[in-house]
Amino acid sequence: MTLSRRTMIGSTAALTASTLLTQAKTHAADEKTTVNFALVGLGSLSTNQIAPALQKTKHAKLAGIVTGTPEKEKIWADKYSIKSENIYNYENFDKIAANKDIDVVYIVLPNGMHKEFTVRGANAGKHVLCEKPMANSSEDCRAMIEACKKNDRKLAVGYRCQFEPHHLYCRDTVQSGKYGPLHAIEAGFGFKIGDPNQWRLKADLAGGGALMDVGIYALQACRFLTGEEPVAVTAQETKMDPKKFAEVDETITWTMTMPSGVNCYCSTSYAFNGINRFNAYGESGWLGLDPAYSYKGIKGQSKDGPIQFDQIDQFAAEMDAFAQCILEDRQSKVPGEEGLRDLLAIEAIYASIKTGQRTKVQKA
Repeated sequence: MTLSRRTMIGSTAALTASTLLTQAKTHAADEKTTVNFALVGLGSLSTNQIAPALQKTKHAKLAGIVTGTPEKEKIWADKYSIKSENIYNYENFDKIAANKDIDVVYIVLPNGMHKEFTVRGANAGKHVLCEKPMANSSEDCRAMIEACKKNDRKLAVGYRCQFEPHHLYCRDTVQSGKYGPLHAIEAGFGFKIGDPNQWRLKADLAGGGALMDVGIYALQACRFLTGEEPVAVTAQETKMDPKKFAEVDETITWTMTMPSGVNCYCSTSYAFNGINRFNAYGESGWLGLDPAYSYKGIKGQSKDGPIQFDQIDQFAAEMDAFAQCILEDRQSKVPGEEGLRDLLAIEAIYASIKTGQRTKVQKA
C-alpha cells in the first residue's frame, strides 16, 4: 500500500482531531465535580437545615425547588439565586424531566408523600435522596426501590447519623471487638410534640407517631452498631393523651433480639423531652452518646473516657456523600434497601403492639 504525503497529512489530522475530541470529553467529565439538587418541599427542615447545609457542600449545589406554596418561590429564588426555570410546584413537577440543570431531587415532604414523589422523580430521570422514614410501609419502600432500578437512578435515604464521626467511631469500636462480645444496647429518642394540628399527628401523612418520626433513630442505632438485622421484637404502647394522639402512637417501648444474641432495649415518645441517647455494653467495656441524634452537639463517653470529635454539618456530609456516589457511579451506603429494613422492623413493632405477642421481623 502506497501512502501519499496528502494522505498521511489527512490521516494525521483526523487522528489528531479524534484525540483532541476524546481528550475534551475526558476533561469535561473530570470537570464535573458538582451535582445539582432540587429540594422537594420547603418546610422547616429544608429551610433551617438542608438549604443552609447546601451552602457548605463541596460536591452538591442547590439549583432548584419544588413547593406547594407560591409565596415561597420568590423568597427562595432571591435568597439562593435559583433560576425561574428551576422552580416547580407539585402539579408540574414531572416537567423536571426536561431540565438538565437538575440531577437529584431531595424529597423533604411528609412521610406519606415520599413514595409518590420518589417514583415521579425516578420516572423523570432524576436520582433521589429521600428523608427518613423512607415511606409509610415496606410495600411503598419496595415500589420506590423498583422505580429507581427501572429508571437506572440511584436512591438514598437521609440517615445523616451514619456520616457523623461520633456514630462512626462507636460503630467501628463495637464491631472491632475492643470491649469483647456485645451483650446489650439501650437506645431512645423522644420529645414533647407541640401543635396538635400538624401533619405528624395525621396517620395518612405520617404513617405513625413517635416511632416513625424519632424512634427510628434508636432502631437505626441498634442496627448500625451491631451490623445485624433484628430477628424478633416485643413492643408496648402507652397513650396518655388519646385525643391528641388519636391517629398515631405517643410512647412506645420495645425490645429487639439480634441474631448474635444481643438484646436491644428501646424507647420513643412524643410526650416529654430528654431522651436522646444510646449505650452499648460489651463483655469488658461500654460506650454511648448523649445527646446522640441532634443536628449538632453530639457528645460521647466510654469506659476509656470521653468520645470527642469535631462537630460537622451532618446534612452537608450526607449530601456530599450522595453526590460523590453519582459522580463515581457507585451505590450509596444508605440505599433504599436500608430504609426498607427499618420499615420491616417498624411494622413488626406495630404488629407486636396490636397482638401483644413477640413478632418476627420479615426479611428484606
